[in-house]
Formats: sequence, C-alpha cells, structure tokens
Amino acid sequence: MQGVASTFPSVSQCQIERPSFKCSAPTPDQGINRLKLPPTSLQTVTQHNKTNKMSDPWKESFDHAVAVARKAGVVIRDALQNEVKVMTKSSSVDLVTQTDQRVEKIIISSVKEKFPTHSFIGEESVAAGHPCILTDDPTWIIDPVDGTTNFVHGFPFVAVSIGFAVNKELEFGVVYSCIEDKMYTGRKGKGAFCDGEKLEVSDVKEIRKSMIISELGSNRDEETVSKIFSTMKKILCIPVHGLRGSGTAATNMCLVASGAVEAFFEIGIHCWDVAAGAVIVTEAGGLLLDVDGGPWDLMSRRMMSANNKTIADRLIKEIDVFPAERDDVVKSKK
Repeated sequence: MQGVASTFPSVSQCQIERPSFKCSAPTPDQGINRLKLPPTSLQTVTQHNKTNKMSDPWKESFDHAVAVARKAGVVIRDALQNEVKVMTKSSSVDLVTQTDQRVEKIIISSVKEKFPTHSFIGEESVAAGHPCILTDDPTWIIDPVDGTTNFVHGFPFVAVSIGFAVNKELEFGVVYSCIEDKMYTGRKGKGAFCDGEKLEVSDVKEIRKSMIISELGSNRDEETVSKIFSTMKKILCIPVHGLRGSGTAATNMCLVASGAVEAFFEIGIHCWDVAAGAVIVTEAGGLLLDVDGGPWDLMSRRMMSANNKTIADRLIKEIDVFPAERDDVVKSKK
C-alpha cells in the first residue's frame, strides 16, 4: 500500500407536514376495497423490480461499496488524530497499522452481512495467509488503507480502494480519497465520476507536454532500485513536463482518469492497489497495458495506465522491467 482533512457534508433534516383530512367512516366493504391494490399493479411493480435487477445486477453492490468506503474513511480520519502504532510485513518499509486491519474487517463484515455468497481478496487478509485467488464468484478486492506509509507520516494522500469482479471481469471500482473527501467511482459501461462529476482523461498526445506519475515501491533490493531510477531518469530526459508520485496507486490512477496526469505506471503493485482504479481509468476513456506493451493482467503486479496509446507506447520504451512475483502464486506452507 502506498498517503489529505475535511468534514463530511451534513445531511439536512426536513419535516413533512401531513395534511389533515375529514371523511366519513367507510363501510367494512368500502374499507376493504379501498385497501386493495389491483393485481395488475402488483404484477407491474414486481416485474419492474425484477427488470431493474436484471438490467443492472450489481447496482446494489456498488451502492454498498460507496457507503462502506465512506464509513471506512471516517475511521481513517479519526485514527489520524491519535494512532501511531506501526507494524511491518515483508520488510522494514512495508508498513501496516491497526487501522489497516480494523478498516478491512469493517468492510468485509459489512459486505458479508449483506452479500453472504460473495468472495473477498483483501490486502491484510492475504498478509495473514488467506489465498489471493480470483475466481468466477462475485469478488470484492479491497485495499483498506492505500497509502499506509503516507498515513503513518501524516502525508495527506490516503484512500480506501474497493474493486468488484464477476467471472474474473472487473465490474466497478470505488476509490475514496478520505482526507481530501473525494469519492471516485467507475462502473463498467456507465462512466467514471468524482463526486458526481464525469471524469475524462486528458487529450494530450505529445509526450513532451505530459505529466507522468509513478512510485518507488517498497522493494529496497539495490538492483531493483537502480532500474527504477534508471527508468525515471530516461523518462524525465525525454523530456516530460514532470514526474510525480502521491504515494497511493489508487489515487494515482484517479489522477489519470481526471486528466491531471497523462499516465501512471508501476511494477510491484498488487491487485488490491489497482482493481478499483482500473475501472475508473477505462471508464474515463483511458487504457491499461502491461509495462511490456502486452495486455494487462490484474494479478501480474505490473501496470501502465494512460490517457492514450501514443503516450503509453512512448513511456514503455523507457521502462527497465524487473521481476515481481504474481499475486496469484500459491505459496507453499513452511
């Protein structure tokens, strides 16, 4: 995971003034008849509900993802005021906090209660030994605190990232940049939005006029670090307008979708970092590729997301690729 304070808009309360009616008491038969709904009306309502679910089967799941992401954001913002207990996972720079674990539990328990047959891939669950296998089942792919290092240091970019896949195809993505209080969403075939405003990638095609975003990752192997800096040097010297990093892959992809930057690439990210952002980028008109130019694979831990193929192809020429073990590799128990 890779790390913005505001308050939620308050929900206004309203009172409904009910009109008073004067009427004579109906006879028993009249009362019964007045309460009856014609059979045809009942059938119409039932059929309408069924049709809506068939035409938009995952809307309920999407709405729940947005709601639970906001709830998780409240927990994260509150924790920023007082939590500093930090643990490590794969290395001394791969950080995790109690908030990561608490937020993931909140999301998963909420989803399990509403959708008991759905499956999950969660960053902290995988770290605890759960398999990272994507099946055909409806699957929630969760990064509870994308930007943990940012969170630990108070660097103001932290996001809740929730992707949702069915039959191994991503259906929607929700990224809540909880300190900025920005809700990014994307649904397959229905567009991408930030707080209700439609997102579109930039129309820049000239690499020399582009802004690129990437990350250094948590791998501190000297050869790997050398390749990362070699890539960045070559891209800067194309030259491009700038090279940035927010510290959270989910936010980086939303910046591509919003047109603030032209491309984001990284090797070493995980499926929970990018599942939600992938939908948001593509629905905003962008594209996803492997860093070698081939088709993108969610489990590959490699991604190039860009506003168009011209920009993507030019950047790919400069990337020094290094190995990263796939997320879906089954690790033997020691």
